[in-house]
Amino acid sequence: MKRKQTGFSLIELLIVVAIILIIAAIAIPSLIQSKMTANEASAVQTLRDINTAESMYSVQFGIGFSQDLPSLGGTTGTASSTNALLIPDPVAQTPNTKDGFSFTYVVTGNNGPNGTPSNYTVNANPITPGSTGRRWFYTDETFVIHFNTTSSATANDPPI
Repeated sequence: MKRKQTGFSLIELLIVVAIILIIAAIAIPSLIQSKMTANEASAVQTLRDINTAESMYSVQFGIGFSQDLPSLGGTTGTASSTNALLIPDPVAQTPNTKDGFSFTYVVTGNNGPNGTPSNYTVNANPITPGSTGRRWFYTDETFVIHFNTTSSATANDPPI
């Protein structure tokens, strides 16, 4: 007398596992690319937020640009939430990182009103190039965002 088979055979299970592995091999690289693209979009938006906050800072306080990123906002900055000069908290606080990018803020030229900075630059660099992002970004008081695909971006690189 033959027993009825219950469950799956070993071959059937191996075929299902192989199909799942093939689908994963196709999907995972696309997922990584999508994550890098999202990180880059977040970095560009953060640079836009910094530019907007700098413009508002200059108009609201009647001086040049801010001395550092924390003075533009976040929960610990000198610009309170009623002043609406907010930039994202992770960027306003040390170590100035957000979504796989590191932000470097540098002030130059102290010939604004009351000796305040008249120029600034911000670089957004991927923390792990090729994993958290493929491009480096740069902006300054001109509010133009530039990018470079091989190293840290400068004002000489093409704009976005």
